[in-house]
Amino acid sequence: MDRLDELALFVKIVEEGSLARAALRLHRSPPAVTRALAALEDRIGVRLIDRTTRRLAPTEAGRALLERARLVLGEYEASMAGLANVPVRGVLRIAAPVQFGRRHVAPIATRFLDRFADVEIELLLGDRNVDLIDEAIDVAVRIGQLPDSSLVARPVGEVRRLWVASPGYLEKRGTPRGPADLATHNVILGTSSATQDWTFAGAGRGAGRGSAGGKAPKLKSRLRVDDVETRLRAARAGRGIAQLLSYQVADDLASGSLVRLFRRHESPPLPVQLITKDRIHRAPKIDAFIDFAAKRLLALPVIRPEKETS
Repeated sequence: MDRLDELALFVKIVEEGSLARAALRLHRSPPAVTRALAALEDRIGVRLIDRTTRRLAPTEAGRALLERARLVLGEYEASMAGLANVPVRGVLRIAAPVQFGRRHVAPIATRFLDRFADVEIELLLGDRNVDLIDEAIDVAVRIGQLPDSSLVARPVGEVRRLWVASPGYLEKRGTPRGPADLATHNVILGTSSATQDWTFAGAGRGAGRGSAGGKAPKLKSRLRVDDVETRLRAARAGRGIAQLLSYQVADDLASGSLVRLFRRHESPPLPVQLITKDRIHRAPKIDAFIDFAAKRLLALPVIRPEKETS
């Protein structure tokens, strides 16, 4: 086994978290993968991966080698792609959140098709985090921090969680001055715990009674919906206060159909990233789309934090 293959095998073992799965992905036998890893550790003289009965995890030395190996393999692949002049073609499977996909990814995808005549795109829109390997996804848009370090991410922007309500609702019920005031307001929630637990930054800076620990007081919600667009329409219709992502309400804030609340209590922004499985043997269509999409996503307007006047 040459040195590049050795590095590629080590990276795949870490990314898969299993010798058996790495062997399957690399079309090799599990014993051969085990022997190759042992030979690499013997030659370097340090343990690279801690093995348990349930999974594998890189040691400190393993994590250091992983970072360097990815750089070396990425540079090698880039060099080979440049020499081979491989055309951009084939089916490209892209996953994105529903609203972000409709508003931003779909227009980019259609323009990419105009640029590359030999490419086909399958765009999958859904608000769950898909498994890139199991579902054969080439590129995904992910909003939020990545718990899986095996994924390769390219930052392309950021979004914020905002609280909004319609002018009509605020005229009827009054404008809440702090999170504690939510105890007397209607709120529109999702159906998952992530969309029902509202956390407020800056507790103690005017957060008011009931905001200890940054948590909201007990919320009154007669409407809980698992669909973002339906929550957005309900907020426009004056059904209550909703928490949505900044890109979902940007047009409404600009037009005045929704009003932004609790600005001083907004949490830090969430990163928007284009993610792929790895750089090893990555098809030119993937790199081409990431470069094409990143330039356009970075140009999108960003809603900045603002100070409240009251």
